[in-house]
Amino acid sequence: MSFLAPAAFAALALAIPILLLYMLRLRRREVLISSTFLWRQVMQDTEANTPWQRLRRNLLLFLQLLILLLLVLALTRPFVTVPTVSAGKIALLLDASASMTADDIAGETRFEAARQQALQIVNNMNPQDQISLIRVADVAEPLTAYSADKNELRRALAEMTVSHGRADWDTALTLAAAGAAGAENFSIVMISDGGVGDAARLPANIPQPIYVPVGESAGNVAITALATRALAGQPPQLFAQVTNYGDEPAEISLVIRLDDVLRLSRSGAIPPRSQLPIPFDEPIAEPFETLSAALTFDNEVADHLALDNRAWTVRNEATTRRVYYISQTGNLFLEQALRSLPGVQTFRGDPSNRRLPADDFDLYIFDGWLPNSLPTGDMLLVNPPSSTPLFTVGGSLEAPDLIEVSSAESAITAYVDLDEMSLLQYRALTADWAEALVTAPEGALLLAGEVNAQQIAILPFDLRDSNLPLLIAWPVLMANLMDWYSPAEIVDLPSGLGVGDLLVIAPPLRADFVRITAPNGDLNELPVAGESLVFTGTGQLGLYLLEIVQDGEVTQSQHFAVNLFATGESDITPAPEAQLQLGGGQVAAEADEELGLREFWTLLAAAALFVLAIEWYVYHRRLQAPTLLRPAARRLRVPWGNLRNSST
Repeated sequence: MSFLAPAAFAALALAIPILLLYMLRLRRREVLISSTFLWRQVMQDTEANTPWQRLRRNLLLFLQLLILLLLVLALTRPFVTVPTVSAGKIALLLDASASMTADDIAGETRFEAARQQALQIVNNMNPQDQISLIRVADVAEPLTAYSADKNELRRALAEMTVSHGRADWDTALTLAAAGAAGAENFSIVMISDGGVGDAARLPANIPQPIYVPVGESAGNVAITALATRALAGQPPQLFAQVTNYGDEPAEISLVIRLDDVLRLSRSGAIPPRSQLPIPFDEPIAEPFETLSAALTFDNEVADHLALDNRAWTVRNEATTRRVYYISQTGNLFLEQALRSLPGVQTFRGDPSNRRLPADDFDLYIFDGWLPNSLPTGDMLLVNPPSSTPLFTVGGSLEAPDLIEVSSAESAITAYVDLDEMSLLQYRALTADWAEALVTAPEGALLLAGEVNAQQIAILPFDLRDSNLPLLIAWPVLMANLMDWYSPAEIVDLPSGLGVGDLLVIAPPLRADFVRITAPNGDLNELPVAGESLVFTGTGQLGLYLLEIVQDGEVTQSQHFAVNLFATGESDITPAPEAQLQLGGGQVAAEADEELGLREFWTLLAAAALFVLAIEWYVYHRRLQAPTLLRPAARRLRVPWGNLRNSST
């Protein structure tokens, strides 16, 4: 054993004043007693005391000297040399990805075992060593700068958490390699189970990392695919896939819930290192918004990673809107606008047939024409020729002197500029359920509203009697109308998201903010400041709820799912050093022999604190007055035999 601060032994000189205090004349407490008959010998000893006396055996003196010795030894920082992974300037990379939650190590997870390995490296570091701790999760982040402060490094390790996503080793190794500048003795130490993916090649002047492996078993069964697809107007089909990454066959059951209600289940056997596609032959007829799947199996199946035993998806079907269009004389402007709109499938009807087809459509557009009976779906009516139970058509009105957008807050007229619009004539039209969005001095030029669960918009003039189709406002107005009839998806996620992926949101421009509720209930609010927003808080597995808030009300909502469909995480087979490749180079199987220091001052300080507690107890026990339960003979320093002799 050696000492880092041997000069601290000089503090043992403090034992001298402690001894001198015990050699000074005794100071006794005054206690009232009924008689001094039994205390004559004690009084004789008191009278014989001198300012200095011979040291006697005293438990308090022994304990105080022991405390001093332990504290001095702690100050000298004794240590022994032990083998360590590396020394000098060390970039310590700790894997915090989803695979590190595997519980194949007895009594703890891989992440807990890796943290203990990192703590051992910190405890054994030399005084001149420096370590930077880097957490390798879906976002690689340095938790400490290069530091020799063991307490700081220990705190960072204690506060480190494991993530539910893939590990970004490319960024982590790049950060680690940057620390080599100006270092004479530099090394990268990575503590991981080997799931490093396609890591980039390190610079040529940086040594390959030293690999400290964790993990023991490959047993894991995971849901690796879950999706729904549907054609327009058709019920969705469901597809799932389960993979056995272990070395033993597995009997599994897949349970499907629709909006958290149990609906379907499938069972099957999966050979080792194989996949089991699970098609659902029958489409899902009942309506649902969200779908979740969970794996169950008997106790004999080795499954050490629980994160990939569940998966989620949302109802996903084609968003093509079927439009039934009839024009009395043909309208090139309307037809061109419909062709330019994405996701619109137009069916043209025969104006000579006043009966509508039996098929349902998402939107009916009638130009200068009306059927015998209005449909029950959404409608866009251009220049309606006659009145109906929903509205009343009056006589013709002359060209207006002023055309203005009267409801600038409406989503239909957003960014619609009609300052250059001119109009030859229009019809007077009234509907008590509709709001006038564009007006002239004598009437409305665009009315819209909801009635009988229908969304209806009306233009009471012939488009050919105006220059509206020649203005930029025309395609904007048509796009706004289509979004009003059937709002577009806020986010387009045909294949879902993984943990840490960015979510691009396209909110309505008139929205105040976007609110996202995470699976654990956390709320995130993103102010709308442009055409798109980016959400980065996809750190949890499960279903998220996205809501559009305008004027204090939720105008649109949509779910999206975040899953762990990552082979590099679900395949928890520990990678040995010989198979681990980083950028084409093999990692170091063993580090060059290095020596670290293991100090014991914390144990000595704890022992000193323990002895101090004993000394405090003994001292205060002696201050207590004698009682019947504690005879006076025990409280005095004179032997019991002397008291007995003096009493006789």
